[in-house]
Parts: sequence; C-alpha cells; structure tokens
Amino acid sequence: MHIPDYYEFCCRVNIVTDHHALEKIPELLLSMGAKNPMVLTDKGVQAAGLIDIVIGAIDNKLSIKTIEDQVPPDSDLKIVNRLACVYHEKGCDAIIAVGGGSVLDTAKGINILVSEQAQDLMQFTGAGVLKQKLKPLIAVPTTAGTGSEVTSVAVIADHEKNLKMLFTSPFLLPDTAIIDPRMTLTLPPHITAATAMDAMAHAVEAYVMLSKNPLSDAHAIEAIKLICHHLVRVIKQPSDKKGRLALATAATMAGIAFSNSTVGMVHALGHSMGSVCHLPHGNCMAILLPYGLEYNLHKVEDEIAELLLPLAGEEIYACTPQKNRALKAIACIRELNQILNKATGGTHPICFKNIKDKQGNFLVTKKMLPEIARTAMGDGTIFYNPEDLDYEDCLMTIQAAWEGIPLDRSKIKQG
Repeated sequence: MHIPDYYEFCCRVNIVTDHHALEKIPELLLSMGAKNPMVLTDKGVQAAGLIDIVIGAIDNKLSIKTIEDQVPPDSDLKIVNRLACVYHEKGCDAIIAVGGGSVLDTAKGINILVSEQAQDLMQFTGAGVLKQKLKPLIAVPTTAGTGSEVTSVAVIADHEKNLKMLFTSPFLLPDTAIIDPRMTLTLPPHITAATAMDAMAHAVEAYVMLSKNPLSDAHAIEAIKLICHHLVRVIKQPSDKKGRLALATAATMAGIAFSNSTVGMVHALGHSMGSVCHLPHGNCMAILLPYGLEYNLHKVEDEIAELLLPLAGEEIYACTPQKNRALKAIACIRELNQILNKATGGTHPICFKNIKDKQGNFLVTKKMLPEIARTAMGDGTIFYNPEDLDYEDCLMTIQAAWEGIPLDRSKIKQG
C-alpha cells in the first residue's frame, strides 16, 4: 500500500448506532444547550410514519417548535432560504434532520444561514468560506446511501439555472448522526437498491481518487464488503433489522471515506444527470460507476484490482489472475446491477435510455446528453479524477451509459 507523505482525515461527528438510537436525541441536544429544535423532513418520510417514531422517542423531553416537511427530492435554494426564515420566526435553536440526502443537505444549508445571520446562501459556496461553528444539528438518515450524516459537504440545487451548487466546510459536519434501522425498514426494494449503490459509488470512488489515504481506504473497503454481503438479502427480506443496520453502517462508513478522499467523474456526471434530467441520484450512481472505473482504468488499475476482494470475496479474488482483477471488479459491479434489476422487478435501472417516469415518459433522451456533458464540466468533483476529462470525454462516457454498452477504452485520451 502506498502511503502518501501528507494527508488529512477528519470525522468530528458523534455517531450513535443502535436499534433504539433515537431515544438518545434529547440527551444529546440538551448537552449542547439546545431544547427548541426544528424537525426537518420530507413528505415521503412523514407519510411513512417515521416522524411519529422520532417524536415518540423524544417523548416530550424537548420543545419541538415546528415540523417542516416541504423539502423536495433535490435540495433547493429557495426552500433553504424560506425555511431559514421559519427557523427564526419559531424561535428554534437546533435542527433535527430526518430524511435522505436532500433533507440533510437542506438542513446544512439552513444551518449556514441561521448561524451566520445571513440571507444569501450563495455567498458561502465553495470551500473554506465558513469560519465558525454552526448551530446544533442532529442528522437522522432514513436511507442507507448518501452518507450526508457524516460529510462536510452539501449539494443544493438552483433549479432556475439547472445547477447543483457545492458547499464544503468542516463546520457543515452534523454534531451527531443517529443510525437507527427503524428509519430504513419501510424503504421499498428499488430505493433500498438505489441508495445502497449510492453508498457503493462513494466507497469505490473514494478508494481510487487522487486524494485517497490509508484511513479513507479502510472505511471504503469495509463499506463495500457490507453492501455486497447484505444488500440483495435485505431486498429479499426487507424486515431484516440486522441487515438494515449493516447497510446503514456501510453508508456512514462510505460517507466518512469520500468526505476525506473526495469523489470524481462518476459524481460529476451524476450531479449533471440529476440537475438536467431530475433523475434520482442513486440510480445515476449505479449506472455510471462501472463507466467511471473503465475510464480511469489505465491510471488506477492496481487500485481497481484491489476492489475485487471486497466485491467478490476471497475465493474469486484468489482464482482471478492479477492482470484480470481490475476488469473482473468492474464486471462484478455490472453483475450486481443486473441482480438488483431482477430482484426489484425491473425497477432498478441498468442504463439511462430505458428510465421512465410514472406517466411512461422517457426521462433521458439522446438530445439531452450534450447539455449533461457541458454541465458536468463545471462540477468541482471532476478535478479529483485520476484522468483528465474534457467535454468530448464526458459526452462519450454518458453516451455509452445511455446505451448500456461498455466504454470503448481505445477512445480515451490519456493524459
């Protein structure tokens, strides 16, 4: 293992993991001097009855000032601004964010505004802008995927401009992450699959990016192992509490990994797919992950080959010649997508051209691909990718992913 001369690793989040971890929330908030939280969520989480579980666990030990469930599937600049005003109007002193990545990113955005007494979130884009600790924030993930509960990043969309903006600072890390499998038991199979593949993409990209380090590597490898061991079983047995906890743990570990190692082209293209076509992020990650590895193969073949061990297990790793391990690892990810497609009754997508909305309309057309490629060129994660990308490279990659065919590696311009 190559150990870089210099690297940084940070995870300041207090992680509480248990089948009844929610009951710790009052004690945790009170220890931070807060007792009047805003509960932030979305309508899906509310409808699933998960907020009732959280409120029951709090058991009147806190004075909840408001429950806001207006968060959209993609965290939105206007919603952040509006809810920051609500926070002030209701006299809140903390946020309990209960939901997936959009809810947690929205909470981080709100926390910036209320802590900085600001009105324009845009002045805090980029890295290193925040200079002080924010208000208390407890993150309760309801999907085992985004890892936002332990990341120093928030992605918030400006839908008027079809952009996803990146905010990053150690001060964005939640104070506590509550990992309680009761929050994921109601996830349907296709969302369980998509969110787990989001975590898989975090872990895999963290392991092959330019800023990887031994500590992020350890979290990434263990996350991949947990996902491969438990994901299909949980989809077939949704009430498997131990499996749900394992997947939630994997998502958290993957979040720690990529928060310290960063991600690359898979996320750059995925963010762009989401902003232009409004696709679920997990679906984008599942489809794009093998293409990102194919594109970077000539630069990080050894690292990709090492991933075969957590992806496929000791027997397959030992039986596969060293020269074939990287390609076998990529094939394992494609095979997992095929297994998930079958296990979810065809709802887990394996290419972009076949994804439809509830009305049967195609969400990604071939005409959209150039705009997606152009948008990807402005995504900050692209700078950490092992191989350089230009517009033509992005377009070539998403065209292959749209068709569902392997990337033609002979056309990759090697830098």
